[in-house]
Amino acid sequence: MNIHVLEMPLDFGASRHGSDMGPSAIRLAGLREKLVALDHTATKYYSPMSIHPQEYENPGNPKAKYLAPIVKACTQLATQVEKAADKGEFPLILGGDHSVVLGSLAGLSAAYKKQGKKIGVLYVDAHGDFNTCDITLSGNIHGMCLSASCGYGIPELTQLYNPETKIDPANVCFVGLRDVDMKERELMKQAGVRAYTMSDIDRKGINAIITEVKQFFAQRVDVIHVSFDLDAIDPRYCPGVGIQVPGGLSSREALLLMEEMSDTGMVCSADFVEVNPTLDVQNQTAKMTVQLIARLLGDRLY
Repeated sequence: MNIHVLEMPLDFGASRHGSDMGPSAIRLAGLREKLVALDHTATKYYSPMSIHPQEYENPGNPKAKYLAPIVKACTQLATQVEKAADKGEFPLILGGDHSVVLGSLAGLSAAYKKQGKKIGVLYVDAHGDFNTCDITLSGNIHGMCLSASCGYGIPELTQLYNPETKIDPANVCFVGLRDVDMKERELMKQAGVRAYTMSDIDRKGINAIITEVKQFFAQRVDVIHVSFDLDAIDPRYCPGVGIQVPGGLSSREALLLMEEMSDTGMVCSADFVEVNPTLDVQNQTAKMTVQLIARLLGDRLY
């Protein structure tokens, strides 16, 4: 498979800096070598992002901090993602904070609309990222990126790259939720997303949840985008993330989820975000990211 690797060293969307070094950490953890070992070809491997460092930008609106540079960077990303999807390549986006998904989904929705395909999103995250400027507690855009992609929020975000809604929220499925704001939860329920919390996983077991997730997508969409925030995994296994929330997925559960999603044959793109090397231990989180990507792209234990 041709893998179009796009590094997005963007940390404008979060309060805690350092995720801009995430793509480099993932690269140094051996991503290219793993892709080659799996007989994939990295047709491109670069950053499409051309903006000033955060320290040289004005945060602007406190309800949507660093809006202008985030829109600029994600528009640049969307252009490259659309080109890759048009050619049938696998766009693999490395963050950066989760605001990069604005560009990922904008480019993918444009490409798949031309192909007449319906796209679904598997959102693996401790957080909902479904706030808007009206209900946000922090003003951080990484907490608004999925709601904006589903058509909720300010026009600068909902109409990024093109004026159309990028993703039907009924085709979004969360796994690993455990830290959601009250009003954010209300908006998610109103929008109609499917959500599996860590409590659901505790009650049913990860295998039963994965079975339901696969059935959900098989009945609704043609292709799947996996958006994986490493804070979905318990910080015992992935300490190097922007917001550590105890009680997350185990490394084994996360790896199984990626392996099972690979087996659907429907995953055509992915982004892996919020790796923060400044908080990591011996690049542990970046190494786990490489393992997750490998499982999603066909790696197996035996």
